[in-house]
Amino acid sequence: MKRENSNRLFEKAKKLIPGGVNSPVRACKSVDSSPVFINRADGCRIFDEDGNEYIDYIGSWGPMIFGHRHPAVIDAIHSALKNGTSFGAPTGLEIKLAEMIIEAVPSIEMVRMVNSGTEAAMSAIRLARGFTGRDMIIKFDGCYHGHSDALLVEAGSGVATLGIPGSPGVPESFVSGTLSLPFNNIKSVEEAMEKHGSEIACIIVEPVAGNMGLVLPGDGFLQALRSLTEKYNALLIFDEVMTGFRVAYGGAQSVYGIVPDLTCLGKIIGGGLPVGAYGGKREIMEHIAPQGPVYQAGTLSGNPLAMAAGIATLTELKKPGFYDSLNSMSEKLGKGLFDAAKKAGINVSVAISGSMLGMFFTKEKVIDFESAKKSDLKMFASYYRNMLQNGIYLAPSQFEALFVSSAHSAEDIDQTVYAAGKVMSELNGKQ
Repeated sequence: MKRENSNRLFEKAKKLIPGGVNSPVRACKSVDSSPVFINRADGCRIFDEDGNEYIDYIGSWGPMIFGHRHPAVIDAIHSALKNGTSFGAPTGLEIKLAEMIIEAVPSIEMVRMVNSGTEAAMSAIRLARGFTGRDMIIKFDGCYHGHSDALLVEAGSGVATLGIPGSPGVPESFVSGTLSLPFNNIKSVEEAMEKHGSEIACIIVEPVAGNMGLVLPGDGFLQALRSLTEKYNALLIFDEVMTGFRVAYGGAQSVYGIVPDLTCLGKIIGGGLPVGAYGGKREIMEHIAPQGPVYQAGTLSGNPLAMAAGIATLTELKKPGFYDSLNSMSEKLGKGLFDAAKKAGINVSVAISGSMLGMFFTKEKVIDFESAKKSDLKMFASYYRNMLQNGIYLAPSQFEALFVSSAHSAEDIDQTVYAAGKVMSELNGKQ
């Protein structure tokens, strides 16, 4: 595939935008490539500035659960747009989406809208500290909760992709109260709580880790976090920005039967528009200003276009059989990729949660960030570049999940698996 226009745009962008991109992973540095500049998308297809067509498994990094340009979502945005783009004032749309979220997510009794997942996690942490009167927090290696200062410690997503352990510009004092522990390691959490329990405001975790590839929680891990936070009077925060309405309508917490104190949401609840939210128990949420003393604000929070898109999205998701059909396509893709790798003589580890999927180039089961980092990153980089050349649009990082949409057909999955088998056979022949 020729990419003259994408390459030309990237060269121009690098003179105007740091690294030529507005979010680091998009630069494709870890896969020894350059970004494809997108012109338009429709269904599960995405089209670049050179007219090349790809089957899309990024889905705008998760929100596009129906694929691109779903009629119900587009119509809702158009309808809201007729009334204006932003008011900086309350609207009925905010109330409607809040009602739908509260009805869907087991732990949420009140919810506050924000503009991004980073804002949601940052605000939930501040609320936990304000509510408990404590300063320390626990997170997990490889889990990414946005780019706020206190959470850029052994983070996943772009931080992992670029090999950055933290970030210059974050004072040591800002992260000194953050303990980052191995994901799925209950003993390390028990030891940390025994030592610092009276100082811990909260434990924040991706219940299904989607920012170091895709790593499932081990048996009893989430239950142990719930028990330990209750024992030491700390809060448990589920970061479901990625998993919320993706692995199930009620999020991962409905799948695993855990009720956290606070939940962070984003992506799908805005139908592809910039959005975030955090919510939880009423007694905790009532500490947020103006009802309580913990301050948090946002000029564009509750934007009417995002609220309308979110309402339309959640309405469509409630239709009978939606998740069964979607998840069957995800299972088909996961099995197909595993079988294709086996046939090509390449070791992979595949994990699936709802319509999220991860494939690591390793023969070991991936249970945490350390085992994820043992994957063959050079193999993945070659795989990414060759899959792109074969019309398959994947996240340009071993440490990102794939997303299946309801727009992906069985034929799309078959085409993807065929391309993967072809690519991996060729790669193995080059070893």
